[in-house]
Amino acid sequence: MTDVMSRAAGRHRPLMVLSVAAAVLAVVTAVGLVVDGRVLTGVPIWLKPFKFSVSFVLYGATLAWMLAQLPRRSRLAEWSASVVVAMAVVEMAVIVGQVLRGTTSHYNQTTPLNAALWQVMGLAIMVLFVAHLLVAVVLLVRRPRDRATTWAVGLGLGLSALGMLVAFPMVAQDRAGPDGIAGAHSVGVPDGGPGLPIVGWSTTGGDLRIGHFVGLHAMQALPILAFLLRRYLGRWLDERSRVRLLVVAGAGYGVLTVLLTWQALRGQPLLRPDVTTLAASAALLVAAGAAATVVLFRRRRPDLAPAA
Repeated sequence: MTDVMSRAAGRHRPLMVLSVAAAVLAVVTAVGLVVDGRVLTGVPIWLKPFKFSVSFVLYGATLAWMLAQLPRRSRLAEWSASVVVAMAVVEMAVIVGQVLRGTTSHYNQTTPLNAALWQVMGLAIMVLFVAHLLVAVVLLVRRPRDRATTWAVGLGLGLSALGMLVAFPMVAQDRAGPDGIAGAHSVGVPDGGPGLPIVGWSTTGGDLRIGHFVGLHAMQALPILAFLLRRYLGRWLDERSRVRLLVVAGAGYGVLTVLLTWQALRGQPLLRPDVTTLAASAALLVAAGAAATVVLFRRRRPDLAPAA
């Protein structure tokens, strides 16, 4: 693990600095959760910066690891990753700054300053999204040496971009009112109502953060799956079969992200799906299971696969 992190830091130090700084901020905000009893929009005021800090720890470290898989350095990828770091710093600065001011960062247009800061955040997110896509393109063109890793990285980055996109309905929701809040993550109920522990996802209405969260973390889930397939099934599955399983998993993961967003848009809590949602979930499970079964039945043992 130390060797992996050393290679990642050598390939793009700013991403690792971002991860370390975000980890420190996560500790600070965790302390804030304990010692600061203020509540904002129904949750502890330091919860949002805590969650964003943890997210950037994972994002920065994962992206640095992905860049370390390239057979040679790429100026475009490294420049784009530096843009990602800069935009992440801007976003966290606004989030923490607004907490220190005792107000919200997202959807807040109650004053000219709050509206300007929210617009800055929106612009930063858009620039980060474009830079994220540029890194994904470079990784797909340059390709890590291992095919399974290539597919895991490509699918992970693509699905995390989908996770960013499914957050758009939060901003698009027409919630502007006398309180100056434009946008919301809940559907069918006001923000700040009863929610699941830690994540805060609504238990009384739809919550668009669920699909957003699941999609974003594909960039960790798919590479981890690739590692597990190689580590525990490498003697049983040839590389082509492992790639096919990753494609099945990636396709299912993408459909799940959309399904969770669709459920939220219909105002349904995650743990209280209706018959239509249950049927769609069952169909996804059956389709993914059937596709994986076909891959496993058609597998070839690595020691029986023809030499390249």
